[in-house]
Amino acid sequence: MTPRPTGAPASRAGDSDVPGGAEAGAASVSGAGAGAVSGAGAGARGLLTGAARASAARIAAVAALGIASAAAAIALPALLGRTLDLVLAGDGNAGAWAAICAALIAADMLCDAASALLTGTVTARSAAWLRRRALRHVLAAGPRGAAGFTSGDLVTRLTGNVNEAAVAPATAAAAVPALVLPAGGLVALALIDVWTAAVFVVGAPVLVLLLRAFTRDTSAGVAHYQRVQGDIAARLVEALGGARTVAAAGTEERERARVLAPLPELAVRGRQVWRVYGRAVARGAVLLPLLETAVLAVGGLRLAAGELTVGELLAVLRYAALAAGLGSVVGQLAALLRGRAAARRTAEVLAAPVMAYGNRELPAHGSGRLEFRGVGVVRDGRPVLRDVDLVVPGGTTLALVGRSGAGKSVLAALAGRLADPDGGTVLLDGVPLPEAEQGVLRREVGYAFERPALFGGTVGEAIAFGPYEPSGDEVVAAARAAGADLFVRRLPGAYSTELADAPLSGGEAQRLGLARAFAHAGRLLVLDDATSSLDSVTERQVVRALMHDVRPGTRLVIAHRASSAARADLVAWLDDGTIRAVGPHAELWALPDYRAVFAAADENNHPSEGSR
Repeated sequence: MTPRPTGAPASRAGDSDVPGGAEAGAASVSGAGAGAVSGAGAGARGLLTGAARASAARIAAVAALGIASAAAAIALPALLGRTLDLVLAGDGNAGAWAAICAALIAADMLCDAASALLTGTVTARSAAWLRRRALRHVLAAGPRGAAGFTSGDLVTRLTGNVNEAAVAPATAAAAVPALVLPAGGLVALALIDVWTAAVFVVGAPVLVLLLRAFTRDTSAGVAHYQRVQGDIAARLVEALGGARTVAAAGTEERERARVLAPLPELAVRGRQVWRVYGRAVARGAVLLPLLETAVLAVGGLRLAAGELTVGELLAVLRYAALAAGLGSVVGQLAALLRGRAAARRTAEVLAAPVMAYGNRELPAHGSGRLEFRGVGVVRDGRPVLRDVDLVVPGGTTLALVGRSGAGKSVLAALAGRLADPDGGTVLLDGVPLPEAEQGVLRREVGYAFERPALFGGTVGEAIAFGPYEPSGDEVVAAARAAGADLFVRRLPGAYSTELADAPLSGGEAQRLGLARAFAHAGRLLVLDDATSSLDSVTERQVVRALMHDVRPGTRLVIAHRASSAARADLVAWLDDGTIRAVGPHAELWALPDYRAVFAAADENNHPSEGSR
């Protein structure tokens, strides 16, 4: 198999897999949650502004249609009052004025219909923009970007919270005419009769206080409600992921209770939000009729005194209702508050740092020489790797050996820049990894994991998934090298079998992950315990094929079996985050502490050097 041209698109099949084992947890970002929260407010504003810009023309149209509808609604009472006065006076022009009123009503209806259609479109486009932005960031940040969130909480933020946040841009656009309507009604009321307007103004501050209290109380309640939703989703994803374990243990009821344990708090938060909303509506339901009644009483007195006509009284009553419409802003304000709280939760995801890449090419004929110079890694305040100095000559197969938690998976993640060290430098063929161009790095460094995530519609697509698409022959050759070809051909559609219809064992899935890595093998290939589910015979065949049938290069192998370490050219023995020794397995085997690293079964079946 030969590598594809260097112009292939940049990606790598293994990028979405987190290096396995207990050490993967050590690669989480220390303090990611705190940093995310601190910038969430500004991040939420930036997100919503970006979503609004993506649909700027449509949002402007929503606002324009709303203002046009508000203008028609503001003009209509005066025209209706004038028409009524003409009818009562028996004026022949009353019909023309009635036609104008009908035209305004029709225009108002058309504006509302068009605004509703555009609002739905803007909301859908905003949701798509927010989801693409958030998902792109999460994938670009890699394993460390999602480290501060559980899977369920992350899914909730990128689905439900995004949907709530997407409502905000269109709602904000509609809020402009929603404010124009009561303001215009109050101005028109004052133009017709200043005394009725004065009566209304006396009660207006109470409306403002009502809205202010609603805003304050709703913001806190909505934020808590969304947080509890994320907690339930996180517990549900955990339960579904361990469904077989739960069934085997017979703990279905206990797990159901654990998943639903936050429901009472969710109910409390939900009732709190609805109580605030209901209180605001109830207060408005009392206050607004009182204001309208007061306006009606003063208007009636003004009519009796001959200061108002019947038509003007009709207009006064209608304008009082429009001015009191400030209370209807409560619904839109609630939607905006929910959207802002949801955007804040989405922005916390975007606070995770994304790796910056350089633009350097790797040497055209580099052998894959890998160097760690003074590398140190700290996770959650604890040193995981300390002053690691290690050189892996190009073309060498190096086994990483050590107890669980020694730092093997962290070191493997650094080798292909799935993570960056907190100190020191990692170089590939003399180029510091942060200076390498992303596409070049992903083409030249491949990963195979203990529990690979398989992407693609079919088995063949799962193997071909990566920075470029290998040919059908290359896919088959990679599957053959990984020991997967025989079982794939026994599937109903062979390589065209849908992944969902392929009943794969753990070992078979692992072999497909190996085949994917082999099909895209570059100058460095990292195997993170990628043969752990294979029997000894199959593992030996896969390692032999790796040496002879896959593109030559440097191999970094995390080994838990003595047999795997024995087949490597060199072994790097990690102990408590440091390199304790480097040398051939046969030489290190003489050390009791080294032998103790391996399981008793491997000790009793220690292979000779000739088995490499």
